[in-house]
Amino acid sequence: MGAFVKIVIASICVGYVAVKWNRPSFDPESLRGARVLVTGASSGIGEQMAYHYARFGAQIVITARREKVLQQVTEKCLSLGAQKALFISGDMSTESDPDKVVDFALEKLGGLDYLVLNHIGVTRFAVWDGDVDHVKWLMKPNFFSYIQMAWRALPSLEKSKGSMVIVSSMAGKLSNPFTAPYCSTKSALNGFFGALSHELAMKKSNVSISLITLGLIDTESALNAVRGIITTPAYPATEAALNIIVTGATRQLELYYPWYTYVMNLFKDWYPPLTNHLIQNALNYDP
Repeated sequence: MGAFVKIVIASICVGYVAVKWNRPSFDPESLRGARVLVTGASSGIGEQMAYHYARFGAQIVITARREKVLQQVTEKCLSLGAQKALFISGDMSTESDPDKVVDFALEKLGGLDYLVLNHIGVTRFAVWDGDVDHVKWLMKPNFFSYIQMAWRALPSLEKSKGSMVIVSSMAGKLSNPFTAPYCSTKSALNGFFGALSHELAMKKSNVSISLITLGLIDTESALNAVRGIITTPAYPATEAALNIIVTGATRQLELYYPWYTYVMNLFKDWYPPLTNHLIQNALNYDP
């Protein structure tokens, strides 16, 4: 490894540590009684976020498609200390359910302090086969429902000086093979909410937006999709969930988790050949 590359890597590490060291301090009491809507909360990261919010004493509405599982998660949230825990089932690929879910949360909680958008539609981890209709469909749950719910919740968040937390992916920053439809939806999320964040700041809005860039997390759905293909280690969902909550509560603009997502994002512009090499060689693929 050349001296220049070593210096670059060392500089990135120092910068990353400095950012982590100087980020705002998190006060758990700030979430006691907070009114929170978490989507995609029947399993994985969304479920773990619901449990963390419950431990902090928040008031929670959770949503996903599976009503029976949502009921079980809600009961656990109450046992962990949530001041209030309610659920509503919804299919975010429909036109009506995103509004229905936000309206339910506003009615039952009397407003919102945090809108945490985390849901995704089902897609295959495979070489794209030319299915344009699937890409069009996936944009509904992964993108259009996000902006629909954000707009519906924005007036309440303005009143409460609240926060939107948008869970995205490294796939929205770096194009990854086998995920073309998914990459397109996450790139759209980053572009839209990045622009909206500027607009809210320029008009001195009370609302903050936190964009979350995640790498591979050890949720059951993610591991099943990439088993035998990706060699990258998966990081714990419960730790990812806590980092997401802290980022929203401290009104930070973005979170990269785990650490390598930040490094890869920097390298994509500084040294594209290395980035492409790392991405392609993290996969077991034999055409």
